[in-house]
Amino acid sequence: MTDPTSHTAPQYAAQPPEKPVWTLEGEPNVPCLTLRGTWTVQSGGMAPFPPDGLGQTQGTLTFETQGITGWDSAFVSFLWDVKQAASHAGVQFDPQGLPPTAQRLLALLPDAPAPSKAANHKKPPLLERVGGNTLAILNETGTVSELALETAKGACKALTGKSGMRLKDLASDIWNAGPSALLIVGIVNFLVGAILAFVGLVELRRFAAEIYVANLVGIACAREISAIMTAIVMAGRTGGAYAARISTMLGNEEIDALQVFGIPVSSYILLPSILSLGLMMPLLYIYGTLIAIFGGFVVSVSMMDISPMGYLNTTFDGIALREFVFGFVKSFFFASFIALAACRVGLQAGRSAADVGIAATRAVVIGIVGIIAMDAIFAVMATALGI
Repeated sequence: MTDPTSHTAPQYAAQPPEKPVWTLEGEPNVPCLTLRGTWTVQSGGMAPFPPDGLGQTQGTLTFETQGITGWDSAFVSFLWDVKQAASHAGVQFDPQGLPPTAQRLLALLPDAPAPSKAANHKKPPLLERVGGNTLAILNETGTVSELALETAKGACKALTGKSGMRLKDLASDIWNAGPSALLIVGIVNFLVGAILAFVGLVELRRFAAEIYVANLVGIACAREISAIMTAIVMAGRTGGAYAARISTMLGNEEIDALQVFGIPVSSYILLPSILSLGLMMPLLYIYGTLIAIFGGFVVSVSMMDISPMGYLNTTFDGIALREFVFGFVKSFFFASFIALAACRVGLQAGRSAADVGIAATRAVVIGIVGIIAMDAIFAVMATALGI
């Protein structure tokens, strides 16, 4: 016998959702779109409404939604297609028969899709392109010149303590641009001096003029190579870091915050960076030149039958003081160009993470190319002045 007090819970089978169905009813002048079923993504409600689904109807399009059992964003997407088809057919769209929530969501959408811009593959005329590029170059030159002028004014004000620059920032940038770069600058210049001594020794030995390797290494490093190599190292190390730092601040809206508070970006951020590199680069040039001479000294003494003191005496007797002065002045201009270019590239960068890397790469490339171009100008000027 079964227990009369026990009851078995009824089992209900899950009913599958009804497929969404729409029909166009009513007279041609009074069209009514009847919607039934479940208008969800899972039930297939993402099917678009055909652009010619209204046919030759006119007047005002109304809706009958009593048969809808459920809907989500697929329903709103379908209604937006209906609205576009009604606009194309010249039929007025009346959303009063729709659920209130669907009406509010539909009101957030634009009345028409954004027009697609036709691709214009026609190049502008040659003169127009040349003129546009010329104006862009002149505008950029003026902007960089203005930035350099503001930096120079800020440096003059820094002597009186009224530049708005924090000494903490200047000390940090000086450390990063100077002592922190001693190792890489020393390694590069030592290897360059050693390579130059080795190549010169192999060639000059043919003429029994090995002793002139000391003059070759000393003059070449003091006049050209040490200044260029040190500047290239700093362009890749410090110039890229400046551009990445400023572009990161731009992406984090720190630059915008400074401008809102009325704090000049040129004196607060750019001046410590430019001033520190301008002060440290000439000192790094002197350091790099001495290390390069030492590299040549190591190679020459190990391969030549000459005393260390004889090599050093020949080196410094053959190098005039003007060679060091010329390289010292060049290194200052190299540093100013690297810092200005890096800061300008950083301020021009976008606000995404990818733009930070792009800005750093551009700063390094512009810095290296500019260094080579400026060195060529200095070489022409030195020849003209007889230096």
